[in-house]
Amino acid sequence: MTVTQGSASLAKMLHILELFSETRPVWSTVEILEALETSRSTGYRYIKTLHEAGLLDSVRNGHYSLGPRIIEMDLQIRMTDPLLLASEGVLEDLVDRIGHSALLCTAFRDAVLCVGEARAPSSPENRFSRGQRRPLFQGAVSKVILAHLPHHRLKAIYARQSGEIEKAGLGDDWSTFRAALGEMKRAGYSLTVGEFNPGVYSVAAPILTDQKTSLGSVGVAWNENERRDVEVQDAVLAVKQAAATISERLLEKPS
Repeated sequence: MTVTQGSASLAKMLHILELFSETRPVWSTVEILEALETSRSTGYRYIKTLHEAGLLDSVRNGHYSLGPRIIEMDLQIRMTDPLLLASEGVLEDLVDRIGHSALLCTAFRDAVLCVGEARAPSSPENRFSRGQRRPLFQGAVSKVILAHLPHHRLKAIYARQSGEIEKAGLGDDWSTFRAALGEMKRAGYSLTVGEFNPGVYSVAAPILTDQKTSLGSVGVAWNENERRDVEVQDAVLAVKQAAATISERLLEKPS
């Protein structure tokens, strides 16, 4: 087997894990084999390997769910992830300061993943929560990450997603796309209104590396119909300060 064949085989095996979702938490062996479009022997081998690694669990004869090893890995991430550790206390202070729910996010493929959260009592419905993804081109927490990605990564994203970028109102060609991101980058934050839920404001600022590229973002959201007392510029300042604190902590060398 060549390296390329081996990589393709590994990718197909790992694709099994992506089949499982909140709406489809259990898959039968037959369903997995059909989704993989591979031979029965190869499919059975993949399932056996993932089961032995604890990444799949047998819930009944011939049916599988995600396995216990993933729970162990989630605990390890919660205890050791540098981004989460650097944000310790920051999100909670942000909620106390301005009374909005606070989110910690990072880029994942062509999307943004919520990795941490602190909730205010008046959190909007359909709230974005840890473990959920959102498009990279919608919402403040996403757009501010996008604006601070390295140039070569933006070029690759644009080549794959130019249609979605245009739909999101971020530009109908490369130059207008870069100009839209440049405005956000100069401002140091993103503000959106109603992009996922009507009347919901969202403000986010980037968490940056020493090269000033984004590792993630901090954001807050509130419903204007429930919180008419909110000063947008106060929220912007608080979010920018929270993101700067996390960025500074990440740059500190361990003692």
